Amino acid sequence: MKHVRHFTPSLFLSLVHVCLVQANYAPYFFDNGARSTNGNMALLSLSEDTPVGTHVYTLNGTDPEGDPVTYDLTYEAGSRRYFSVDKNLGNVTLIEELDREKEDEIEVIVSISDGLSTVSEKVRILVMDANDESPEFINTPYIVEVPENTPSSSSIFKIEAIDKDTGSGGSITYFLQNIHANKFTIDRHSGVLRIKTGVTLDYEKSRTHFVVVIAKDGGGKLRGDNKVFSATTTVTINVEDVQDTPPMFIGTPYYGYVYEDTLAGSEVLTVVALDGDRGKPNNIHYCIVNGSEGSFEISNTTGAISVIKSPNQLKKEVYELKVKASETSQEGDISEHTFAMVTIRVVDLNNHPPTFYGENGPQNRFELTMYEHPPEGEILRGLKITVNDSDQGANAKFNLRLVGPGGIFRVVPQTVLNEAQVTIIVENSAAIDYESFKVLTFKLLAMEVNTPEKFSSTADVVIRLLDTNDNVPKFSSDYYIARIPENSPGGSNVVAVTATDPDSGLWGEIKYSIYGTGADLFLIHPSTGIIYTQPWAVLDAEVNSKYNFYVKAEDTDGKYSLAEVFITVLDVNDHSPEFNENIQEKTMIIGSPVKIEAIDQDAEEPNNIVDYSIMQADPANVFDIDQSTGEIKLKSYIRSLDIIHNITNNKDCIWSLVVQAKDRGSPSFSTTAVLKIDITEETLHKGPMAAFLMQTKDNPMKALGVLAGVMGIMVLITIMISTAMFWRNKRSNKVMPVRRIIKKRQMPPSRTVRMEWLKFKRPSNAAEKFVVEEDVKSLHNENSNNNVQAVPVPPAAPLPPPPPALATRGDAPGWRVPTVSGSLTPKHVIKPKKKGHSSTHNALVSELKMRFEKRNAAFGEPHI
Repeated sequence: MKHVRHFTPSLFLSLVHVCLVQANYAPYFFDNGARSTNGNMALLSLSEDTPVGTHVYTLNGTDPEGDPVTYDLTYEAGSRRYFSVDKNLGNVTLIEELDREKEDEIEVIVSISDGLSTVSEKVRILVMDANDESPEFINTPYIVEVPENTPSSSSIFKIEAIDKDTGSGGSITYFLQNIHANKFTIDRHSGVLRIKTGVTLDYEKSRTHFVVVIAKDGGGKLRGDNKVFSATTTVTINVEDVQDTPPMFIGTPYYGYVYEDTLAGSEVLTVVALDGDRGKPNNIHYCIVNGSEGSFEISNTTGAISVIKSPNQLKKEVYELKVKASETSQEGDISEHTFAMVTIRVVDLNNHPPTFYGENGPQNRFELTMYEHPPEGEILRGLKITVNDSDQGANAKFNLRLVGPGGIFRVVPQTVLNEAQVTIIVENSAAIDYESFKVLTFKLLAMEVNTPEKFSSTADVVIRLLDTNDNVPKFSSDYYIARIPENSPGGSNVVAVTATDPDSGLWGEIKYSIYGTGADLFLIHPSTGIIYTQPWAVLDAEVNSKYNFYVKAEDTDGKYSLAEVFITVLDVNDHSPEFNENIQEKTMIIGSPVKIEAIDQDAEEPNNIVDYSIMQADPANVFDIDQSTGEIKLKSYIRSLDIIHNITNNKDCIWSLVVQAKDRGSPSFSTTAVLKIDITEETLHKGPMAAFLMQTKDNPMKALGVLAGVMGIMVLITIMISTAMFWRNKRSNKVMPVRRIIKKRQMPPSRTVRMEWLKFKRPSNAAEKFVVEEDVKSLHNENSNNNVQAVPVPPAAPLPPPPPALATRGDAPGWRVPTVSGSLTPKHVIKPKKKGHSSTHNALVSELKMRFEKRNAAFGEPHI
């Protein structure tokens, strides 16, 4: 019993294990049908254009016990591997490019395993077509031989192309390139090539035709797009010749020449004819049909035409031969023929050149003497020239022309046949000029025109010219400009004018003369053209610095020309500066300068530019002078009379200066003047009008302008008030009394009106020495620069009363006025002195008052 208990558990376990082994089932694939994308790949089809790397299928199966399964793909030995599989997921991927044209079915062994059991199945995968092939022509190249007499619409060749694709991608349609330009057509389905209807081939026009054929498939899908492929090939069509064209002459028209030295039996020319059918040409037979008249013969085989008589036996100058060319077959039969005309001319031999003849026979030099500038179109009658060529026909035809300076003469005739009288005609009279050419030389050339030898001959034509008075004297310039210093003595040379006359002899001699308003001081040498001053002439640049006149050059025949002469008299420093007074008195207000002026009568700078300087003063360090303007002012540190009193004990403050005026000429001249200056601190009463008048004391025109402006404003206000009253009265119905308008009477220029409101107050006795000097001349030209402004001249102010006599100090040394330096004595202009001084306000008030009255009178202001 114990043994039995021990054996029972082991036997039980063995029985359980056997039962478990017998219960393990094999895995299997799902079969999902033909269009399924997962299962066992049965009935799977792929397009050949499927890209490599594409997931094309999923192997899918199961194990009955639910164990995990793996997948695998295997191939028969030697087969190409197209797919790979993910062992766990069953994803099948394309790894090799498909090509249906090489392999349209692929056998693959698919397997599924649960680790214990493996189930394998062989499946076939169909490769579907894609349009990836182009048509291909077979049996190329295509060369076709077609007789030229093949009827139109006949088929001459069949073209065949194949396409490995299936369906529409494998169907082929044929086309011709440039269908309208060739003589052929093709059946688009069968590829049969035909001659177009109504078209014939011609070997003589075109021996070879090249036809481009296009084969195109029906199109199909390729990688998702619709693709159409095509191919081209060239068909060479050689046209075969057929005997259908008559012979033809080449090198027509035919001309031959028989010369006077040609021997009987000599060959004249050869005609050539060819069979029109060039592919298989026949032989040609030649013969003369008519026109020979027994003088010419032809070789039947070569076509060479020969003369059988001597040239002197030929009765005609031109022979017209009709030549026949016929085809002969291999059997000797004469079939097609054609005709040609041959012209043979009997000509003279060119063995004589043209020859010139004079009155006494052959001559190669002709001379003539004539005056220059003959009329255009005139014939040179003194030349007797004849030209002749003794040959005949074309050999005696030649041209004539003159070789030499062109465009002067022309020869008539220009073309000669055998003989002619030569005439030379004037064509350009101006070019026949004695001054340019004393002798004109030409070559008269005669040259044959149409001969191979081009024989020629020449003759010299020499024309000697005689002079005429055909030129006018001509100056070297239209203008002559000269300069001469004003201190030049009488008889001085100024300028030399030059004129030329190319005429010869007396006609070329020139006589000079001058005339014009500016020529009074000058003379000209009649033969040399030297212009010089009159012996008594005195030039003065200050009086007249510019002269101009005309000079005439005249030949003995009265022909003349003119030129203009401009002479400038150069200024010389012959004047010294001059003061209007050698002793002058000025009143200087501290802070305002006084001015001294000297005039230099020289005409030009720098002779008339004056520089000023103080030569002597006591004390010397009180005054400064402006070198250019002559303004004299106190040193900058002197600002009051107190400072002056510290410098000198002279309480009257009257100073004497010696001022020098010196010009800038070379040599330089100078003069001096004594200037007595009265220094004061004159001041005006406070008030705007007084200050204004004081400021404008040296420029009364400024005061006049300001006051005239004030008066103008008053007139304008009066006009406006009058206008307003007029319109008011016009609107009103009241009758206003007539107002009497009284025109203000113009005041006489010499009347003086006192204006109490313009009086100045005198703060001290020193103010009595303040003098305002007014000069009518200064009103015209304030800056003394001779540029007079066009301003109406106001009436002159009444002369002030004479100034009180200046007391001279007994201890003052006597001043001596220096003399003028320089080599020339200056001309002093004596001008009246301005005598007397008056109070400032009297003169200024009188002046302004008179100007106001004149302006009011000009305005015509009415008074009510």
